[in-house]
Amino acid sequence: MASARLVGCAIPFRYFDSSPAVIRTAVLLCIRFPLSLRQVEDLLHERGIEVSLETIRFWWNRFGPIIAAELRKQQRRTARQHLQWRCHLDEIFVRTNGERRHLWRVVYHEGEVLEAYVTESRDRSAALAFLERSMVKPPACA
Repeated sequence: MASARLVGCAIPFRYFDSSPAVIRTAVLLCIRFPLSLRQVEDLLHERGIEVSLETIRFWWNRFGPIIAAELRKQQRRTARQHLQWRCHLDEIFVRTNGERRHLWRVVYHEGEVLEAYVTESRDRSAALAFLERSMVKPPACA
């Protein structure tokens, strides 16, 4: 597993007093869930780990891109192994500034939103334009 390699690797975590597992857990909580840094601090406190908010912010800035890249690689690898992965086009009506808009989203089969686009009109040409635009830059599931 790619993420296990990152935990076992001592080079990125070389000069830190905390264990790599604690750092990785804090950063993963920030990446995988829509949590604020204070909420991550509270979750770690409930697990008996005393870490300040600024420490978590430093870890997030330092290790966030590294761990996120590893997760993306792992997701691409597992998506290619499964023959059943899918992306689909989703349409939602949203209200912005009192006006009704149409939010088109390309959603991965696990629920992750890959691409989003807001239009004023709901028609076939808007949907096809969004699909063409999103397929120029291949999504993570392609």
